[in-house]
Amino acid sequence: MSYRAKPDDGVAFVTGASSGIGRATALELLRRGYRIAVTARRKGALESLAATAPEKIFPFPADVTDATAVAETVLRIEETIGPIALAFLNAGVFFPAERTRFDVALIARTHAINVGGTVNCLAPLLDVMLARGRGQIAINASLAGYNGLPGGVAYGSSKAALIHMAESLALTYGERGLRVQVLCHGFVHTPMTDQEKDFAMALCIEADAAAKIICDGFEKRGFEIAFPWQLAALSKFARILPYPLRFRLISALVRDAERKAAANTDVRTGG
Repeated sequence: MSYRAKPDDGVAFVTGASSGIGRATALELLRRGYRIAVTARRKGALESLAATAPEKIFPFPADVTDATAVAETVLRIEETIGPIALAFLNAGVFFPAERTRFDVALIARTHAINVGGTVNCLAPLLDVMLARGRGQIAINASLAGYNGLPGGVAYGSSKAALIHMAESLALTYGERGLRVQVLCHGFVHTPMTDQEKDFAMALCIEADAAAKIICDGFEKRGFEIAFPWQLAALSKFARILPYPLRFRLISALVRDAERKAAANTDVRTGG
C-alpha cells in the first residue's frame, strides 16, 4: 500500500511517549506539522510533554497492557482530537536482569508489554483505519529481533515477534488501504539503554537524531526503517549464514562488546 499519512489527514498517535524514542518522535512529528496524541503510563511525564505545545500535543495516560483502557483511549482520541492517520506503536521494555538468568516472570512481563501491548493497540486502530479505508501504523521492533543473542531470550524474542507481526499485517491489510511499517533500530541513547552497563553500545545515537530518521521513514515508501545502516547490514548478513557461522559471528561480536564495556568501566573507576 502506497498511502503515506500527512498532517492534514488527522492525528498522529504515539505510545510510550513519556521518554526516549517515543518522546523524541512526538516532538519531531510536532515540528513536521502534526497534532499528536501521546500515551504512556506516567501521567506527569506526558503532561510535561504536552505543556511544550498544549494546543498540539494531547496526553492520554494509559497502560498498553490494559486492552480495555487502550481501546477507550483510541476512541477518545478519535472523538475529541480527530481521526488517527499515523500510529507509532513504540511502548516497550528491556530488563537487564535477563542477561544473567532465565526468569519466567521477567520473560512473561517483557512479552506482555512489548508484544501484548502492541496487539492491544492494534485491535482498535485496525477497526477505525480499515473502516476509513486508510491509515499508517509503524511498529517499533529492533535489530535485536533479527538473530538470537546471548542473554536476549526475553527482549530479542519479543522483537522478533513484532517483526513477524508487522510483515503479516502488511501482507494481510495492504490491499485494504493500510500501510504497515516496522522500525528496526540499533542502540539509541534513552533511559532504557542507560540501564545497560555490561555491553558496549556500538554506533549509539541520541534520541533526537533517531526521531528524525524515524519520521523520514514514515514519509518514504519502504516497509522497514532500519538504522544505523552498518548494524542493520551486519544483522541481515548474519541471518543468511548457516547456523554454525552465524553463532560464531554473533558470539564474537558480543564478547567484543562485553570486553569494551569492561574496559570503559575500568577507566571510569580508575581500575
